[in-house]
Amino acid sequence: MPSPEQPQTSEPQIPQQPEGQVPTADAANGPEQAEQHFKTVAVRVHEDVHAQLSFIAQLSGSNLSEQIRRAIGDRITAAQSDPELIARAEAASKQIEREAAARTAAIAGFIGKPATAAAAGRQPRTAKTTRQRN
Repeated sequence: MPSPEQPQTSEPQIPQQPEGQVPTADAANGPEQAEQHFKTVAVRVHEDVHAQLSFIAQLSGSNLSEQIRRAIGDRITAAQSDPELIARAEAASKQIEREAAARTAAIAGFIGKPATAAAAGRQPRTAKTTRQRN
């Protein structure tokens, strides 16, 4: 018999998880699954769109969030086949690679030979080489 603090319900109790996390399976419950993280997105829609999407969700046996996730997934799939977006993605990738190369050179100069000396094929100046010139 349930205690007064725990009312009897027909639905199983699900432990609360931090926002954006889904519990992982343990060895007793099945194969290990990667922990998934979610982000919350607030979208403002007209009342009629909300009503229609809610009705579609009800007819489909799902919920509003699932319908929105499905629509987003469909949009991402379509975008991955869009030649214009693919070209823009390739250009962005090349730009990121150029910036990464510049940063790598800067870091190498910080922890090793100065980047400018390494690029010119010269030895970096030290106090000893400066005194030898004078």
